[in-house]
Amino acid sequence: MVATAATSSFFPVAPLSLESGAKASGKPGGGGSSNLDACGVKSKSASSKGLHVKANAQAPPKINGTTVGLSPSMEGVKNEDESSSPPARTFINQLPDWSMLLAAITTIFLAAEKQWMMLDWKPRRPDMLIDPFGIGRIVQDGFVFRQNFSIRSYEIGADRTASIETLMNHLQETALNHVKTAGLLGDGFGSTPEMCKRNLIWVVTRMQVLVDRYPTWGDVVQVDTWVSSSGKNGMRRDWLVHDCKTGETLTRASSVWVMMNKQTRKLSKMPDEVRAEIGPYFVDTPPVIDEDGRKLPKLDDSTAEYIRRGLTPRWSDLDVNQHVNNVKYIGWILESAPLAILESHELSSMTLEYRRECGRDSVLQSLTAVSGASVGGLLDFGYIECQHLLRLEDGPEVVRGRTEWRPKHAKNFGKLDHIPAESA
Repeated sequence: MVATAATSSFFPVAPLSLESGAKASGKPGGGGSSNLDACGVKSKSASSKGLHVKANAQAPPKINGTTVGLSPSMEGVKNEDESSSPPARTFINQLPDWSMLLAAITTIFLAAEKQWMMLDWKPRRPDMLIDPFGIGRIVQDGFVFRQNFSIRSYEIGADRTASIETLMNHLQETALNHVKTAGLLGDGFGSTPEMCKRNLIWVVTRMQVLVDRYPTWGDVVQVDTWVSSSGKNGMRRDWLVHDCKTGETLTRASSVWVMMNKQTRKLSKMPDEVRAEIGPYFVDTPPVIDEDGRKLPKLDDSTAEYIRRGLTPRWSDLDVNQHVNNVKYIGWILESAPLAILESHELSSMTLEYRRECGRDSVLQSLTAVSGASVGGLLDFGYIECQHLLRLEDGPEVVRGRTEWRPKHAKNFGKLDHIPAESA
């Protein structure tokens, strides 16, 4: 019975003509001229010359062996349901309900269209199609490392341009990523595996930077860097910074690095094993900046015009080698620069000589002397040159430096090959 009902629900059958004048037997379940077969189908006598089948007929239910009949009201409802005929079976009403399928397809199409419109399909420069803001990539036959940076709002200063510290951080980041991408990064801060075995780290001894134009908020800059040999025990690293949109050269920088023992804090020769690691990446090219051979003078309390005392490193100023990051020294040097210069001029070039490291407990002094001009007449000058010294409070030198400044209103002065007449 259950199987019959289930089958009829999935495969509806058009009912045959029912005998309108059929009479039920006086006793439920048997008797009378009409008979019920084993399936509960009511059949008429042979004299009717036709077979009438009641659709979905069921045997009367039994409870504890006793047949239970339906009440007259329920029989009336049942006869009403039986008298209503379902629609004729056609090809159309046998098809599934397509509305749900169409709704799903429409939803998928609209979602895909929304994602498509959100994509930026504007054409880009070929060198920006790959890894625009990632860790960077090695180009030019494996010798040059290239990485792009977007200037963030927190990287600009009062002039609405990127600060010199921001540019120096970009240079340092590309140097470390170059070592990492080349597969030479050990456990140290830029140290190779062979350097780590010998407790050696890199320290910078000289840095020279020329800035033609400072990028502003939202600009995208491309930084290229490569390494070369410098003497027997040193390595030179150069950088070129371009504007990704215009291709204009913004900054050039060159530096010299040597090795120091991490435990003894003394300089070390370059081991042959380390040279074998990094030697294949050396490029035999001249420095991107001609070395400024002028000697950096030593300042003291009598020759310095401006002194800033009591400078101490914060915990965030230390790198993983537990000494002050070299970029922090630049900020300390500029602490003693006259405010009149900072307001009317911008830094165009810088030469630094790192003489010793300082740690977390160091207390420093920043000394500055302005060459060839008094601060009161700065607005009447073009380029200005300053001498700098960063020293520990008890006397030992940390960094010597020279900076050159150009007027902020200058539009045609900032050429990379331009050197003031008095500095040539």
